[in-house]
Amino acid sequence: MKKLILFFSIIRASGLTVVSIYNTIIDAQSWSSDIPASIQTARDYFQHIDPRRFYAIGGPLNEVLILFTIILFWKDGVSLRVWFAISFLAYAAIVVLTFAYFVPRDLILFTSSIPDHLGQIKVAAAQWSHVNWLRSLLGLVGVLSSFKGLDTYYGTAREKT
Repeated sequence: MKKLILFFSIIRASGLTVVSIYNTIIDAQSWSSDIPASIQTARDYFQHIDPRRFYAIGGPLNEVLILFTIILFWKDGVSLRVWFAISFLAYAAIVVLTFAYFVPRDLILFTSSIPDHLGQIKVAAAQWSHVNWLRSLLGLVGVLSSFKGLDTYYGTAREKT
């Protein structure tokens, strides 16, 4: 059961990280390619669904999964706790960064009046694109730490047999 929760956490975190990288390479480049027309196109595209929901649900859910992982693997060794705690801290930083940094910029990009806030929209688009690399890097650190914890667990299990 505990390995299953760890696998779900790794899968969820990997998905969030890949989507974050995709957002940086594709979406953010598209949004900032021809402001204001590109922002209006993005707004039209996101008219029926808010992509922030993906992160608002996926990020905290991953936090819960890695927290359960820490609890379930607690007795299996200090090094496991350390690797999973690193993952937890990386994922927590992503959630904080998302809500504190990206959501305000998303609101500027996707809800502010374009003619009245054109300068702010251009700045927000550039900031969003640059800092999203940090979010992606934190995701990669979290995923790799989870994998290292999994590897450590299997290494310890082999030594016991």
